[in-house]
Amino acid sequence: MDYLWTPWRYQYITTADKVERCPFCRKLAAEDDRKNLIVHRGKDCFVVLNLYPYTSGHVMVVPYEHIDSLEKVSAETATEMMLLTRRLEGILRKLYEPDGINLGMNLGRAAGAGVAGHIHMHVMPRWVGDSGFITTIAETRVLPEDLDTTWERMTKAFD
Repeated sequence: MDYLWTPWRYQYITTADKVERCPFCRKLAAEDDRKNLIVHRGKDCFVVLNLYPYTSGHVMVVPYEHIDSLEKVSAETATEMMLLTRRLEGILRKLYEPDGINLGMNLGRAAGAGVAGHIHMHVMPRWVGDSGFITTIAETRVLPEDLDTTWERMTKAFD
């Protein structure tokens, strides 16, 4: 039997409900974008790598404003979210050559939001067959690229 060790997941699993401050707001307040996986800062929104990605290249577009509903964001912020999402589609197609792209928002805990109080748009490349046996049966993700490499590639693409 083979084992895949993912010790970083344990910290997430055991602390997800105990986070005292929004992780997006914490990342924004920090000075080190690389350490916090922020690949781009716009006027009203920023782009950050997902710390627990479904696929390599999984990013999120997040408004600076801590807000829990899409209907509450300003028109300018909503516009920038969509423009960054559109830009990311092109960047991901160039960097990863995926067969498709998933876009999505989970609004509220019942909808699956890991950070329910701060809306964010997921953008991720997908490939035919990327959900194989190990993902479907063992609920384990196998990622071919580490987050540092993804951060480097994505940051350069925004320059």
